[in-house]
Amino acid sequence: MKTKNNIKKESRLARFPYALSIKSLILFAVILVGIQTPIQAQDSIQYTAPSWYFGVAAGGNINFYRGSTQQLNAQLTVPTTFHNGTGVGLYLAPLIEYRPSNSRWGIMFEAGYDSRRGSFNGVITPCNCPEDLISDLSYLTVEPSLRFAPFKSSFYLYAGPRLAFNINKAFTYQVGINPAYPNQLPSPAVKGDFSNINNTLLSMQVGAGYDIHLTSEYSKTQLVLSPFVSFQPYFGQDPRSIETWNITTLRVGAALKLGTGHKIQSPVRADVFVPTVVAEPEVTFTVNSPENIVTERRVREIFPLRNYVFFDLGSDKIPGRYVKLNKDQVKDFKEDNLSMSTPENMSGRSERQLKVYYNILNILGERMSKDPSTKVVLVGSSEQGKKDGLAMAESVKTYLVTVFEIDPSRITLEGRIEPINPSLQPGGTKDLVLLREGDRRVSIESNSPSLLMEFRSGADSPLKPVTINEDTEAPLDSYVTFDVKGSDKAFNSWSMEITDQAGTKQYFGPYTQEKVSIPGKSILGTNPQGDYKVKMIGNGKNSKVIVKDTTIHMVLWVAAVNSVGTRFSIIYEFNNSKATVLYQKYLTNVVIPKIPIGATVIIQGHTDIIGETDYNQRLSLARANDVKTILENGLTKVGRHDVTFNVSGYGADQKLAPFDNKYPEERFYNRTVIIDIVPKQ
Repeated sequence: MKTKNNIKKESRLARFPYALSIKSLILFAVILVGIQTPIQAQDSIQYTAPSWYFGVAAGGNINFYRGSTQQLNAQLTVPTTFHNGTGVGLYLAPLIEYRPSNSRWGIMFEAGYDSRRGSFNGVITPCNCPEDLISDLSYLTVEPSLRFAPFKSSFYLYAGPRLAFNINKAFTYQVGINPAYPNQLPSPAVKGDFSNINNTLLSMQVGAGYDIHLTSEYSKTQLVLSPFVSFQPYFGQDPRSIETWNITTLRVGAALKLGTGHKIQSPVRADVFVPTVVAEPEVTFTVNSPENIVTERRVREIFPLRNYVFFDLGSDKIPGRYVKLNKDQVKDFKEDNLSMSTPENMSGRSERQLKVYYNILNILGERMSKDPSTKVVLVGSSEQGKKDGLAMAESVKTYLVTVFEIDPSRITLEGRIEPINPSLQPGGTKDLVLLREGDRRVSIESNSPSLLMEFRSGADSPLKPVTINEDTEAPLDSYVTFDVKGSDKAFNSWSMEITDQAGTKQYFGPYTQEKVSIPGKSILGTNPQGDYKVKMIGNGKNSKVIVKDTTIHMVLWVAAVNSVGTRFSIIYEFNNSKATVLYQKYLTNVVIPKIPIGATVIIQGHTDIIGETDYNQRLSLARANDVKTILENGLTKVGRHDVTFNVSGYGADQKLAPFDNKYPEERFYNRTVIIDIVPKQ
């Protein structure tokens, strides 16, 4: 006689082929990728992203039975009512998907086998015998869906109706042995079909998926593996027209999809510096690599000093990257000569600025020593609570008091859970660790003008800037300029592939502005000069990809001495593209008077790595244009129209970012607009 345990075992065995089918699907994808990759590697022809995909979806339906059933059919009404249950069934369906490459919207269509198999919870009959009921319901399902990719990325959502046609309504009913009569003969399992089955069901589903591209984006045949999960609530899923039984389903699986792109038209070759033109849309691509005559531009940089000391997560001690002196070194410390103190593990990019920032405690101590009237409030912000924030602030105070001998009464402490301008916002889901690192800090607040930046006051005001003189930097007007005129109307974005004589490729972009300037060193490295092939790839607004190429000869900039420039930096708050009113006063009253007649003002916008690439690029350009607007308006008010502006936004591009993004100090300083004032030659 079959017991309850026997039936459950059979149910598990029945589900085993479903898991095997999913494994086979993944194995097929791996084999197909192995075949596809070498074929595509030999094909130099490039193709657009497909709009149509065809494939197959497979997964498991996790079925939740709710409600009750007792009358199985006209011949069989069981002694005790069954309530609730669970089970897993196979889902297998071919699919068709349409989604234009530059649109967030698309449609999906699947039609196939849909099992709603499950076991009701066991019950006890009046004769004290266990009884079990297994349902083998299955359907032919038709599921059209609307597809939406909110970020124009691989992640997508979908929703739509489900139309299901019943193809199997079988059940297995089993009565077990009364434990009081162990020698009783077993009852045979009863197999049959449910009566009063609804042959057609109309319900709904919502789900989410993620496209994993298994082949190159420029391959003719593009293979995509898409894990997905969907939820199908009980609305419309009553399997029978009698009793209260209904089914809710959670589906988990993956789809394997194939699509074919259209061949990209062969690029038109161009001679050096001669624009190449495409008829539709009208776009010209020009590359200008300056001769880089030997010049050195001495840079006098007015470097802003943020009023923050960042602490590592889980620690209330001043991090080792900050420069800490002993009492004997204090007398020799001078803000104007910071090269004597170099922090360990210093970033290789923009070393002089990091050296300044990591001496912030020493700069503050020296300034407070020179002006005994100054007072500060140290506000520690910690996600672990006010007590931990106070401990962080106490670490800073202890250093200032013991090393610089600042009177403790001049330093007030405060603890907070988050700073006044937090980066981590309620409901945020991305880059949470990086945002918490930025909010875990001690803010140096003061109302003493001798400590603060001009025209700034209040709790979050930066400290007075530091002047840095540097004479080894390549001037921005020695950069290689790439100009894609008409790209703003023709393209959603464009990028570049630059290949040297050895065949090594470098990639830059994507960009949305027409003109981009890149330092020659970012392309040449340590090579003094070289010949390069430059391919511009435009992602057209009409879903076409336009490729244009040319060749250039580049010469690395070499230094001599004959001119002086000035650099300012404007620091923006997280996810903000508008300068504060006080920064506008600084630009108008401090920066504009430093712009000589006939000068060129080069403005570069940057962001940190937090956030989407395309959004950061637009944000950096908005910041750069914000600064340009303020400077232009200020110059116009005093009757000046002699200044030339060169504006670029580089987003979080690591090749061009002022700093790395490992530490919060670097990320905060990457939220910047750099203003270079180049005198007329």
